[in-house]
Amino acid sequence: MKRSSGIRLCVTVAVSALSLALITGCSDGGSDKAESNTRSSTGDSAQDSSKNTAKALTAAELKKRILAQGDVDGYKVATADALPGGRSGIKGDEKCKPLLYVLSGVAPADAPAETNRMATADKKPSAAASTDVEDMSADEVEKALTDSMSVDLTMVGLSSYDGDGAEKAFEAVSDAVAGCAGGFTGTAGGEPQKFTKVSAEKGTGTGDESVAYAAYGERDAEDGTTPVSHAVVVRHGNVVATYYTMNVGAMVADKAYTVPAAVITAQSAKLK
Repeated sequence: MKRSSGIRLCVTVAVSALSLALITGCSDGGSDKAESNTRSSTGDSAQDSSKNTAKALTAAELKKRILAQGDVDGYKVATADALPGGRSGIKGDEKCKPLLYVLSGVAPADAPAETNRMATADKKPSAAASTDVEDMSADEVEKALTDSMSVDLTMVGLSSYDGDGAEKAFEAVSDAVAGCAGGFTGTAGGEPQKFTKVSAEKGTGTGDESVAYAAYGERDAEDGTTPVSHAVVVRHGNVVATYYTMNVGAMVADKAYTVPAAVITAQSAKLK
């Protein structure tokens, strides 16, 4: 039952809405089947940013636009806890820090205003949920725990910038996906983090431009699996929306998962 205790620890971290980087540090397994694709852009990202005179939205304005309970069917939306140490506690290679910022639930670049929420997929009880644990074998307990943790937890963040700040913040993430493909290390929430690989995934096609990536943790020496986390960043004018999703059960079972399209669609609708 060694792995089961690890699952419980991971879930504790996940529910408290800390960075997915912390999740990969305690996960027992994951999927390395992420599809590698190219950056997606639906706007004219070559526009002369020097002509952009947009003013950042205020914190109050962002809170009106962030995903809220009832905005997306099948999910519970709640305020996310703050990352211990905050933004200043995130350390690492400057070119790769934007990736770690997103995986820690903070804006990819310093912003006048930012806010975030945690969207948790509704979980239907399984047949094992009604079975007394004392009547279950070790394997059945393991399977039941894994199944109970097979739920998408998605951190949704909004940040707003003056002038061409949003374009620069988005570019920093896009450049980091390419520049940090070989992996990177850093510190978030007071914990050292190590990612062995970053791969581009297919963008959402929403907003003015979007980029998606998968970040891989260290290979588990016991079962040979590799934890992977998924993130999407979308620019809507002078607002940058970030999403990162963790599914501990999928990691443990070595099953593929992605950032839920329904969450992205619901949030994008509030930014039009």
